[in-house]
Amino acid sequence: MPSMNRVLLMGNLTRDPELRELPSGSKVTDMRMAISENYKNRAGEQVETTCYVDVAAWGRQAETCQQYLQKGSPIFVEGRLRYDEWETDEGQKRSKLRVRADRVQFLGSPRDRDREGAGVPRGGAPVEDQPPLGGTTDEDAPF
Repeated sequence: MPSMNRVLLMGNLTRDPELRELPSGSKVTDMRMAISENYKNRAGEQVETTCYVDVAAWGRQAETCQQYLQKGSPIFVEGRLRYDEWETDEGQKRSKLRVRADRVQFLGSPRDRDREGAGVPRGGAPVEDQPPLGGTTDEDAPF
């Protein structure tokens, strides 16, 4: 049976990205996103819920995220879910569901980023030199 593991998320970082280097020499940046949803409940009241998601970016992308992003930065992430399990030094079993980012795109206007002090290059280009999803432009995006 075929399967697919693809995640598309857009939200804001809840803290500054944390870059670390593994013993193998690989670099990984851990980030946490907040994704908000607004809707009206049955009583007609406006309700906002927030989903928090852990994201890991690897390699050169990890370095770029750590360099240019900060708490509050809006980002778009394309990746896949990964379920990690490990055992602590005390023998306790732990697990975590997170997103392994294949692509991270910085959002917002360059003026906003400059005001935040992030220093992201003008044009808001994706971290990796890849065409936009499906070849669409910003005007074609449904959000």
